[in-house]
Amino acid sequence: MRLILVLGDQLSDGLSALREGDRARDVVVMAEVQAEASYVPHHPKKIAFVLAAMRKFAHHLEEQGWRVAFTRLDDPENAGSIPAELLRRAAEFGAQEVIATQPGEWRLIAALEDLPLPVHQFADDRFLASQAEFATWAEGRKQLRMEYFYRDMRRKTGLLMEGDDPAGGRWNFDAENRKPAPGQIAYAGPLKFAPDLVVEEVLTLVADRFVGHFGDLHPFWFATDREQALAHLEHWIAWGLPLFGDFQDAMLHDEQFLYHAVIGLYLNAGLLEPLEVCRAAEAAWRAGDAPLNAVEGFIRQIIGWREYVRGIYFHEGPDYVTRNALGHTRDLPPAFWGAPTRMACIKAVVDQTRTEAYAHHIQRLMVTGNFALLAGIDPGQVHEWYLAVYADAYEWVEAPNVIGMSQFADGGIVASKPYVSSGNYIARMSDHCGSCHYKVKDKTGPGACPFNLLYWHFLDRHRNRFRANPRMGQIYANWDRMDRDKKVLILAEASDWLARMEAGEAV
Repeated sequence: MRLILVLGDQLSDGLSALREGDRARDVVVMAEVQAEASYVPHHPKKIAFVLAAMRKFAHHLEEQGWRVAFTRLDDPENAGSIPAELLRRAAEFGAQEVIATQPGEWRLIAALEDLPLPVHQFADDRFLASQAEFATWAEGRKQLRMEYFYRDMRRKTGLLMEGDDPAGGRWNFDAENRKPAPGQIAYAGPLKFAPDLVVEEVLTLVADRFVGHFGDLHPFWFATDREQALAHLEHWIAWGLPLFGDFQDAMLHDEQFLYHAVIGLYLNAGLLEPLEVCRAAEAAWRAGDAPLNAVEGFIRQIIGWREYVRGIYFHEGPDYVTRNALGHTRDLPPAFWGAPTRMACIKAVVDQTRTEAYAHHIQRLMVTGNFALLAGIDPGQVHEWYLAVYADAYEWVEAPNVIGMSQFADGGIVASKPYVSSGNYIARMSDHCGSCHYKVKDKTGPGACPFNLLYWHFLDRHRNRFRANPRMGQIYANWDRMDRDKKVLILAEASDWLARMEAGEAV
């Protein structure tokens, strides 16, 4: 007999390892282990979500006729890690082999390869593009840009296609999806689920075991099984999708979700499948219930961006997370862990992250990510923070978003230019600046927005790298035209601000 490993982000009936298994003789191994819950200090909500979803999926497998060896976190015989649990169960059942679906993190792939018994890792074909397919696409290309990969995924799936042409005559409607924050949101937000007995038991365990982890455990409302996740998707398709496109880049202090789908955690854990969510959105457009700009923008995030970043992660190899092309070495400021800050936008995103284990893509990219890049924070620390605090974060999806897109630490593999901006972008797309200690219109002086000062400081210190970038030439031309004394003042005030941040002041 064999052991079939099922991980906490592999909660799918169609998992390749399960397809290869034999209900009559094999044993499914699932284990809640301290090593997976604490290799970074995961948000308590994420830990609770994964543990509850695992327990429910294990029960589901048993109902399907599988024999499941499930280890709970508080089991006194728990060996503490996935490899150790596999060895313990192999000894218990006399198993000579392990079959698994390839994990989504290099560290776990290596751990399985190092086991002193045969482990066969099958491809994770829940994704639309295999690693081999992505490698074939990437071969010979000077630039691995998502837009061209996305078009191939549209052709492959037929989503939003009219014959050989994209629906509406364009591949991308992003220009219509950048409206500033509206006066009010006509959507109640994601579907929320009251904890059942399984979830309550997990919440008690997590509250006891992970006291020091950043994040609020309560209130807990996530879906924790496939039926709930599907209900959540149906709710969002009906009520959130129609205006998702228009305001997907907007930010409001008192609206944590706006029109966003909030399905990343369900997709990445395996409770939802990428093609089914895209087809649901496409069906809403074809029925006239959602506009094309909203549906295209959503589908691009799934079959374009999500598939693309997974391809990048495995294409670039295990050292990807250690890259630091810009040589940034400052420590992550305490404000990212909830310490006082005078920056209203940073406080809003961190507070929301603490309470919900969620922030949407612009909050991550253009607020916390933008700040970290401008301030020269060590990208490894930034990477570990994002991996720790968000419920949808697994290394295959998080690392290319942070190391590549957000921090430009991969030297431009993912992004054609660094995603940096002054405070003007945040002022245009949010309501944060109105209540901020700093003044977004002030470019210098004690009240100057730190994003304004750090923007020019970043560009000046990285001039040799970016001055020839065709997308940044005009920016450097504006800097060069600036009065010399003003430039000296900006750089001096930015350096002083960074020094105060490094000294631990609340800035």
